[in-house]
Amino acid sequence: MDLISNLQSFLRVAETRSFSAVAAQRGVTQPAISRQVSALEEYLGARLVQRSTQAVTLTDEGRNLLPAAQELVDAAEGIRHMTGPGLRKPVGSVRVALPVPLGLHVSERISSLLGQYEELSIELIMRDTVGNLVEEGLDLEVRVGPVDDASLTCRRVGSMSACVVAAPSYLDGRPPLRHPRDLEGHDCIVHHRNGRGNVWSFTDPGKPGTELDRECAITVSGRFSTDNEAAAYRAAVSGHGIACLSQLLVMDDLDKGRLRRLLPELQLRRQPLFIAYASRRRLPHRTRAVIDFLVKLLQEDPLTKL
Repeated sequence: MDLISNLQSFLRVAETRSFSAVAAQRGVTQPAISRQVSALEEYLGARLVQRSTQAVTLTDEGRNLLPAAQELVDAAEGIRHMTGPGLRKPVGSVRVALPVPLGLHVSERISSLLGQYEELSIELIMRDTVGNLVEEGLDLEVRVGPVDDASLTCRRVGSMSACVVAAPSYLDGRPPLRHPRDLEGHDCIVHHRNGRGNVWSFTDPGKPGTELDRECAITVSGRFSTDNEAAAYRAAVSGHGIACLSQLLVMDDLDKGRLRRLLPELQLRRQPLFIAYASRRRLPHRTRAVIDFLVKLLQEDPLTKL
């Protein structure tokens, strides 16, 4: 039995929840992938997946195997590339999950990394919620806010800042905002992330003449809410209300007048950015290359640097 090949197939099945999808990716038949997983189950003496006509799900034994299986596959690939191109440059695919604003920011700049390493490929997953990095087969995830999973290695690499904006079409004919409390009389676009998206927290940087307390938390409301920041952004640009959005998303719109920044003398609380990955003693070259790229990108940009 080819243990490494069978582990690779198992990891892909765990990721896609489909034998046929893995077979199509590898150019083999679905029974061939099923036989590999069955052989692995026989070798380990445990059932790893539950098969049904509708879906493939992992058993508890299968979920527990994921970190060790990934580590073995990575170690085998490291050995294979030790005397080949992998020693000199990253080879293979890296799956990275990013918050939507940062994902758009990175996707505009990823060509510099891909141009540097011709045998490296990137799969970018953009979302506003936190998933299970190991079960989803992710190599890296950039998370906003502290990471409370002790099984992950985390490195702080930057921070995210937001601002309150609205389109001129929404603001025309409405009284100007002079204090965060004025938001309570407006139609606000609520973006639910992992916490209370309808609570916007402001701080006063200490400029003279402001009447705001040192910190102020305002509960906003509106007729449109979403769990996706890109959708909140599109709604704001279309004039549906006031939104609290990442500066990465809106800077170009502010420069071109499609959006206006409100309460510019105040600051919204900055959120730390962490790169998280499964704890391993030796990361593949390809994964380290992506980490180095992200660290450099985030720490050079004034909107995301520490």
